[in-house]
Amino acid sequence: MNKVSKTFAMIRQTPDAWTATERQIATEMPVAISYSGVAYAVMMITPADLEDYAFGFSFSEGIINHRDDILDVTWCETEKGLLLNVELLPEGNAIILQRVRRLVGQSGCGICGLENLDQALRPFQSIETCFKINAGAIFNSLSRLSDHQTLNTLTGAVHAAAFCQNDGTVQSVREDVGRHNALDKLVGHSLRQHKSLEDGYILTTSRCSYEIVEKTVQVRCPMLVTVSLPTTLAIEQAKAARLTLVVLARADAILRVNDPFDSIVALPNHR
Repeated sequence: MNKVSKTFAMIRQTPDAWTATERQIATEMPVAISYSGVAYAVMMITPADLEDYAFGFSFSEGIINHRDDILDVTWCETEKGLLLNVELLPEGNAIILQRVRRLVGQSGCGICGLENLDQALRPFQSIETCFKINAGAIFNSLSRLSDHQTLNTLTGAVHAAAFCQNDGTVQSVREDVGRHNALDKLVGHSLRQHKSLEDGYILTTSRCSYEIVEKTVQVRCPMLVTVSLPTTLAIEQAKAARLTLVVLARADAILRVNDPFDSIVALPNHR
């Protein structure tokens, strides 16, 4: 298996001098995804947690609804990248034949190459889960997240997607050069472990694009927290789906963009 990072020699230059140094750089490589031997997409990913990625990507694409819809996941290396094949139940193969496409993604973007706008903005069911969480729990998870970002600690160049419990405990984390890939890996992990994402919240280190919102709603997770700001479409989608959305989440403050259930209990003197 390709390593998730590689060492490169570099020169560190200051205004007055230079020194030779080395840095660990995150691996990014193409993976050609096939379903039962039928080519479907080419994505750029970090070559780790590939089975989680296969399950999560398949779920996000609407190809599977349950863990058992996938019979097997296999992959092999080539000089140009990875070949990842997902064996589906017969019903799944019918979906693939109807939706086959060639997609070259950039670090996980999932809409490049779709044939029409209807495919880009898929309908979804609104969130109905009403839960309460103390704002302090969000700050707790933010402070703990870096402890789980082993690849980012090494390279400083990958995104993380985490599932957190309502007390702020970081339960599981997946990393990738692509923000969508990291979330797909997290979703795939939960599917493979038969774990629901409905009783906590998702925390990502990326900006909040509409696809991050969409993937969160798909798994019925009631709240999304991102460290960067959202796009206009992400806010509109979150409001339409009744998803609690928190952005620009930093150690000193968070922005509550949408809280349809009044889920977040404010800290004292922070109203």
